Amino acid sequence: WVWFFIMNKKKGTSSMLVSTLIMAALAVSLLVFGYIKGGGQHITGLNAAWKMMLDILPLLIFAMIVGSMVPILLPKELLVKWVGGESGIRGILVGSVAGALTPGGPFVSFPIAASLLRSGASISAMVAFITGWLIYSLSRLPLEVGILGWKFTLIRVASTFFFPPIAGLIAKALFEGK
Repeated sequence: WVWFFIMNKKKGTSSMLVSTLIMAALAVSLLVFGYIKGGGQHITGLNAAWKMMLDILPLLIFAMIVGSMVPILLPKELLVKWVGGESGIRGILVGSVAGALTPGGPFVSFPIAASLLRSGASISAMVAFITGWLIYSLSRLPLEVGILGWKFTLIRVASTFFFPPIAGLIAKALFEGK
């Protein structure tokens, strides 16, 4: 834990350390509870966790690579022009659309947003990006249409269409002061 704290402190990601410690405390507590309850439930839980980790680990590795490579390969001037602090409403709209087009779950979108933020993207554009990914997520639309039907999907999309840009504008007003 000391090594983890030192490494994270150097990078300025103390919020990641706090989240990790909270999740560790919760995991250990549940394992102890499973052990006390008996019947090998703690072993069953650990086996399920191992299987889940093996399923998710490849996606997580590739998502971290994508999240790290996007800002490296994009010229900084282009990034700042399209989603930087001076990009204004254009950056918010680009963030909204990019979020909608981003496939996968939080293991993909959060690393990309974090890397873009570190590379000069504005908070407002990245709030729009994450909100666009959460609300639009074009990769989820076929499942939504298949389960809930076209009518419901169209109503939901129409009624939430402006939320990502609005979220970006609110973030701009609150945190960027322009």
